[in-house]
Amino acid sequence: MVALRLVRLIEAHSDALVADLLLKFSSSPHTQDMSKVPPHELRQRMYEILNHLGEWLLQKKESDIQQRYTEVGARRAAQGVSLSSFCWAMVLTKEHVRHFIERQGFLNSPLEMYGELELLQLLDQFFDHALCYATEGYEQVRLDVAV
Repeated sequence: MVALRLVRLIEAHSDALVADLLLKFSSSPHTQDMSKVPPHELRQRMYEILNHLGEWLLQKKESDIQQRYTEVGARRAAQGVSLSSFCWAMVLTKEHVRHFIERQGFLNSPLEMYGELELLQLLDQFFDHALCYATEGYEQVRLDVAV
């Protein structure tokens, strides 16, 4: 399965991908608030996604994603990270993974193209759902503060 091979490749390169993402976050005007997250925590959360991508895409249930990312959203809100900065960080992460996949050059046959498309759909679904649940976490913190 091409999608699984690509996932394993991402996991194998997760350290380098995380390091590159940390540089992107620090240099992008959209993600300046991410500097409010302790560096070791930010690195660990990104590593959690990329080093265990296969689990997140293929094994975890929707309820697992909901629980984890609602907590992440609440934590970022409590740390004073703006929702827009968090959203941009998620978008940059997804784009970074997509570009990594594109650079691998697996598209030599229709089956490989299908596998890559399958993986890209799984990535989109995961990141979109994670972002929505994190937003719910942000909203919950805002409601708790208002009360």
